[in-house]
Amino acid sequence: MLKERHRIFVSLLIGIDTIVLAAAFSTAHLLARRMIAADPVAAFGRNWLLALAAALPVMIACMAVFGLYRPRRDRSFDGEMLDIGKAVIVGWGLTFLAWQVLLPTYADGRSATVEVMVLPFALAAWLVFHRYSFRLFLRTIREHGWNRRHMAIIGTGRLGQIAFHTFLRNSWTGINCAYFVSHHDTTRRERCLDRPVRGGLDDLDRIMHQYPVDGVIIALPQSRSYLLPGVLMKLSRFPVEARIIPDVSPRYLPINLAVSDIEGMPVLSVRQSPLNGFGALVKRTVDLVFGSLALVLFAPLMLLIAALIRIEDGGPVLFRQTRVSMGGRSFAICKFRTMSVDAMQEQPNGRGVEEWTRRDDPRITRIGHWLRRCSLDELPQLFNVVRGDMSLVGPRPERLDLLEHFREDWRGYMLRQNVKAGMTGWAQVNGLRGDTSLRKRLQYDLYYIRNWSVLFDLRILFLTLLRGFRHPNAH
Repeated sequence: MLKERHRIFVSLLIGIDTIVLAAAFSTAHLLARRMIAADPVAAFGRNWLLALAAALPVMIACMAVFGLYRPRRDRSFDGEMLDIGKAVIVGWGLTFLAWQVLLPTYADGRSATVEVMVLPFALAAWLVFHRYSFRLFLRTIREHGWNRRHMAIIGTGRLGQIAFHTFLRNSWTGINCAYFVSHHDTTRRERCLDRPVRGGLDDLDRIMHQYPVDGVIIALPQSRSYLLPGVLMKLSRFPVEARIIPDVSPRYLPINLAVSDIEGMPVLSVRQSPLNGFGALVKRTVDLVFGSLALVLFAPLMLLIAALIRIEDGGPVLFRQTRVSMGGRSFAICKFRTMSVDAMQEQPNGRGVEEWTRRDDPRITRIGHWLRRCSLDELPQLFNVVRGDMSLVGPRPERLDLLEHFREDWRGYMLRQNVKAGMTGWAQVNGLRGDTSLRKRLQYDLYYIRNWSVLFDLRILFLTLLRGFRHPNAH
């Protein structure tokens, strides 16, 4: 029944996508005709219909390959947008090749040349608008009780109750937890969180027959995790989805979960960097484009700051220090010098956090106070970004001695090394700078890593500009 509903849903979505794609191609075609001052109405002839017929199957196939017809009930829209971007880029290239092979007269025309340039933007705009609107529609009807998927939770302990509350808060998923099954073999318990408890694991076959559901959420406590294979074996006899929630402390939770298959052997990656493959390419492109623009924009200000530092005490303009970035690789970070020349020549005592600057630190120069308050001493790090040592957005780079210090004292701190260090980050735009809680800063950094997307990066950059460079915690 569930698979049949899914097939109907996918067929409906493909039909809507076909209409949206046709509208996107028509938009690109009209814009191209207008840009070359040609008659837009006369353009919709036999060649255009043939071009559309060749392009639509290519795009639908690309969207299927990149997972845009898989269930996304409990997945974020950011991930869907990334998949749309991949489908548009690949589909655009394959469409152009198809036109060259099948319709050389169409693809060689002046209008078609402009159309090929406009097409990816039209496709992306139409698909993002359509999929976002569709999500809003589904969210609305699910919150009103429609398009629900009824699930049973196996596990009445802490983990099962957390799962129940999580799905209850996120009603937009449309997942309704219908009842519980105890993680014990038998149970006398009748209710859990105002939902019935239908029995224990020994009763699982009877429960699935008597109370059919669309899927099962397995939330066994760690002490009963050895029962998982037997539970999955029993569930394999029923046409239900099965989802497993591991009983793992939040401090050990993976930054990015991925499942692969090697000759039938499942491999679960729990510490795979989200910035691998296509994600790394996109992030690097953003860093190069925006980093280069920022260098051009701030060049006059950087020259002025360099001159003021030189005039004040005649010392070097830049301060370089070894920091650690992605994969534990070290690099020389560049900053405007904000301390006196004598202070910069002092040897660190290796005592970690005591080497940090303090508010109104006497070692800081007059120009340095102003630079630190406005965060302008960080501007030379744009060279690190363009060079590839850092990213515009990410956890702040740590000193090697402090990294060794925090490695033992803060569990999960090393997960920050799974992405490139950044000039600004989710912790910084939320006020966690200077002498603020390390625990809170780590929480924000790990949240960023687990939820990374291009849109998240752009949001952080926007908030950095919106809230300005000056912050009371910067010193």
